[in-house]
Amino acid sequence: MLHIYYGNGKGKTTAAVGLAVRAAGRNLNVLFAQFLKTEDSGERFALKKLDNINLVPCPDKLKFVAQMTEEEKLECRKYSRNIFDQSIRNALMGSYNMIIFDEIFTAIEHNMLSEGELFDFLANAPQNLEVILTGHNPSERVLALADYATEMVKRAHPYEKGVSARKGIEY
Repeated sequence: MLHIYYGNGKGKTTAAVGLAVRAAGRNLNVLFAQFLKTEDSGERFALKKLDNINLVPCPDKLKFVAQMTEEEKLECRKYSRNIFDQSIRNALMGSYNMIIFDEIFTAIEHNMLSEGELFDFLANAPQNLEVILTGHNPSERVLALADYATEMVKRAHPYEKGVSARKGIEY
C-alpha cells in the first residue's frame, strides 16, 4: 500500500519513523531513504540501532536548497539520484517489506528528482511492498494513488518566533 504524509506541518518524518519502528518490531525489513537531510538527523541515530532497518547513507553536510550555489545544487541532484537509484535497486530485489522515501516530494519540488521517476518506481514496485512517501507538496496525481494520505497542517511553530531548530525535536 502507498502511504503519503505531506504538508507544511511538523510530523511527516516522525510518522514515517514510527511506521519503520512498528514494522521492525514485527520483524519486517525496512529500507529508509532520506532526501535533503544529513547523517546528523536525530532519527538516524535511533534507527541505526534496529536490526531490521537499513538506512541509505546521507551526506555529512548539506545546506538548505535556497542557500545552495548552482554547483552545490548539481552535487545535491547527483546525491539524490544515487539515493533513489540505490533504493529502487534494493527494493526491486524483494528483500524489503517497506520502503520509506522521506522528503521525496521536497526533492521533486526542488528538481533533485523527477515525479516521472517516482511514478515509474510505483508502477513497478513489488505488490507486497509498503511504500511511504513524505514531503511538502505532492501532486494531485500522486495523491490519487495513495491508500493512506495524511496532510500535516502547521498552526503554530516556534520558528515563527525566532526559535532555531532544536536537536532531538526538529532534527
